[in-house]
Amino acid sequence: MGGTVRGAGVVVTGAGGGIGAALARRFAAEGARVVVNDLDGARIAKLAEETGAVAVAGDASLTLDAARDALDGVVDVYCANAGLASPGDAFADEEVWAAAWDVNVMAQVRAARALLPDWLERGGGRFVSTASAAGLLTMIGAAPYSVTKHGAVAFAEWLSLTYRHRGVKVHAICPQGVRTDMLTAAGSAGELVLAPTAIEPEAVADALFAAMAEDRFLVLPHPEVAGFHQARAGDPDRWLGSMNHLQRKWEETGGA
Repeated sequence: MGGTVRGAGVVVTGAGGGIGAALARRFAAEGARVVVNDLDGARIAKLAEETGAVAVAGDASLTLDAARDALDGVVDVYCANAGLASPGDAFADEEVWAAAWDVNVMAQVRAARALLPDWLERGGGRFVSTASAAGLLTMIGAAPYSVTKHGAVAFAEWLSLTYRHRGVKVHAICPQGVRTDMLTAAGSAGELVLAPTAIEPEAVADALFAAMAEDRFLVLPHPEVAGFHQARAGDPDRWLGSMNHLQRKWEETGGA
């Protein structure tokens, strides 16, 4: 693909709105052949009509073959964007934890498992994981989300370190607040922590394309996350203390 995605076969999951729709629009505008996937068939049908993409509705874990067929058998870029917000604490139901793990981590594992044989044979492919700043840091009020987004980042790291010398490029998108339905689903915790610096989904697409041009693993639409990540690693107790301060502030406002 070189420095362009023109003509590339691109799959974007969770494309019914928000970051996924923004990614699909940007790839289409850059001349890629795009397949959009979502559980909500009506939303991606409208997006496909707008962008010239092909809509493949259904569970992202079960529709990769259909998406690949729509791209004449070749997927060059896979955007694993489908995700669950999954709020809750340590006492969240087992079903909540299982769903978060399945969508936020295992769906990406299954996609990589299906894509890697062809990519390794061809010596190229690009895997884009929409994780979260919560995957580098954490998020108050959302234990299942935080834990599984850490898992998504860890899997993306593993893919990159294992296969980069064989032509597989990996990017982990780790934004803070983005003005999407998922931000709304974050409730009062999102209002406290994420909303003040929330950005539009199009800014996330811009950040991804900048990272692709620089062949950079971490995609940080909020650049300040790099400093937070360094602070967390450099002095974990101080960082945990500051996060606990946020937790107490949230509890004082009736958030927990």
